[in-house]
Amino acid sequence: MRHTEVPPNAEIALGELGDGPVPNGSLYTRCNFPVPPLDAATWRLELAGAFDRPRSWTMDELRALPHLERTITMECAGNGRTLMTPIPPGTPWGLGAVGTTRFGGIRLADLLIASGLRTTAVELVFTGADRGSVGADGTVPYEFNLDPTTAGCDGPMLAWAMGGEPLPAEHGSPLRLVVPGQYGMRSVKWLTRITAADEPFEGHFPRKYRYRGQSGVPEETPVGPIRVRSLITWPSDGARLSTAPVTMRGIAWSGECPIERVEVQLDGAWVAATLGEPLDGTGHVAWRLEWRLPAPGTSSVAVRATDAAGQLQPDRSVWNEGGYGNNVIHRISVTVG
Repeated sequence: MRHTEVPPNAEIALGELGDGPVPNGSLYTRCNFPVPPLDAATWRLELAGAFDRPRSWTMDELRALPHLERTITMECAGNGRTLMTPIPPGTPWGLGAVGTTRFGGIRLADLLIASGLRTTAVELVFTGADRGSVGADGTVPYEFNLDPTTAGCDGPMLAWAMGGEPLPAEHGSPLRLVVPGQYGMRSVKWLTRITAADEPFEGHFPRKYRYRGQSGVPEETPVGPIRVRSLITWPSDGARLSTAPVTMRGIAWSGECPIERVEVQLDGAWVAATLGEPLDGTGHVAWRLEWRLPAPGTSSVAVRATDAAGQLQPDRSVWNEGGYGNNVIHRISVTVG
């Protein structure tokens, strides 16, 4: 489902979220501003600020660094916004602003080491080529920050490939930041500049993506790690099924810890599902459950996941002003017979 054409914002049908990565053309798209026209031949990545060796990098120079590929589950912070009551403002995402894909590029840490990141840096600011008007702040580029400890660990990467192909325009070509385990707003697309800042960054988007008005969460907490979540990918909500046994399917993921358990609620009772292995060790976990269907009629089904830290999906949506991080239990209804 495409919500807007310019900028492009679209979500995937849940039935397309299978055991493996989704095709490039199906992965959800989230853009704050129109896609900027960039030429990879003339594009440069500028490193500035608290580096011993600040400079501009060409794509060929970046490709000379050690290459890696990782399968990563990406999710928009607003995924599930329309399940909140009342619905907060913003793109009206259902549950399809998520997907798993395989990125190719380099470790961010390798570039920071090559550029001599100084210990005086308190955070890194990533600037994209996309820009637009955001009200009181005027016209701004899309920028987001990352602390040096996270930036220097093994996870974050700079990607120029997706699904074995060059990065598509809507997903940040020619280069984007990818921060595994964090909601997608931190994975800046159309990357043109990395600034090592000696002072905290107070830009528009880090101020925007904060939890406000949510019970149990300190006010102004930055939106960060992806909360534990699971989805039913088959059958779909409203499906009509025969009385023959079926295999229910879905996926589960968490930004902080491995998935430890997935349970499906059938006729009021929670039943443990069978889990697969994390996709390439870094993506989602597929789950399955054999279901002997009840007597003809309408049945309600729900799924919930628990990660290794004991974090369990809530039974009801927990509201906040931005509509962020809604990982409520996924429920569907099916008709048997």
